[in-house]
Amino acid sequence: MSSATPASSSARGHRAVLTPSATVPAEHRPTPGPIAIGPKPLQHVVDAVESGGGTLGPLDESTRGLMWLSHTKIDELDDALTTYPNIEWVQLPMAGVDMFAPIMAKYASSPRPLWTSAKGAYSEPVAEHAVALTLALLRVFPERVRASSWATEPKGISLYGLDVVIVGAGGIALEIMRLLAPFDPRITIVRRSSSPVDGAARTVPAAQLDEVLPTADVVIVAAAMTDDTAKMFGTPQFAAMKDTAVLVNIARGGLVDTDALVDALDSGSLWGAGLDVTDPEPLPEGHPLWTNDRALITPHQADTPDMVAPLLAERIRHNVRALEGDGEFIGVVDPAVGY
Repeated sequence: MSSATPASSSARGHRAVLTPSATVPAEHRPTPGPIAIGPKPLQHVVDAVESGGGTLGPLDESTRGLMWLSHTKIDELDDALTTYPNIEWVQLPMAGVDMFAPIMAKYASSPRPLWTSAKGAYSEPVAEHAVALTLALLRVFPERVRASSWATEPKGISLYGLDVVIVGAGGIALEIMRLLAPFDPRITIVRRSSSPVDGAARTVPAAQLDEVLPTADVVIVAAAMTDDTAKMFGTPQFAAMKDTAVLVNIARGGLVDTDALVDALDSGSLWGAGLDVTDPEPLPEGHPLWTNDRALITPHQADTPDMVAPLLAERIRHNVRALEGDGEFIGVVDPAVGY
């Protein structure tokens, strides 16, 4: 194992390098040298690398892999991969990696690097947030918290036994299903294929989304953001939904046509919308969603840094061991499709 030392906090981007020691299968077999972390290597990440069997050091020609801890320095990642073509593995810090899609697409036909994300790692806090938004909307919390006098009209919907549509079938969707189980809902999963999902009453392909919306009481968006899914919820979808239905989006703002959503809420054709993500994001001051009594907005904090730190650390620890040992990485991203 290399004796490389941690990189300095310089303009090099706070990068560090990891060198695993064991043999891996041919498709992941190491070249001589290390793997890197950067930028901003927080202590929990450094600890995770070391506990996974890695050694830290500076990014250079011998670097085998890179853990990229920022979503705002994408050009620097592109430069690093161009400068150091021997990098075999890139770990990204988020579940949704659409912002990295242009870079990953460059390597879609190349055997390296292998891309892994945090997909599945943050399922619990994000699913918890989705359920919190759902309950708040059904119980008209957006209207209640804005009130300045005692309401006399009874209003609210119970979650028990409702028809719930979840768009997506990844770790977050599965955790949402688990959290909703005590409410005994009828769950429909919408995904790329119609392959059954355990625990769902039915599973339909994305092409049939419009067919399941008319009976839905709750629609939770937990899908990846791609060219195919952009604005998958627009005027036709909101028109198909019941006026007692709620929409919750904890995935990406671009999956929903914001103008169409505002129109649906203003017209009363939707009971409410809970958004942890918006398009544009951040949502500008003065945007009509801020003052809409049917809207509940949180600032993309379904998973806070304190919540995700141990979860990301465990993902990194596992993948370092995978590189060092059997090559069974988790959170593998297909660069051709972007998730």
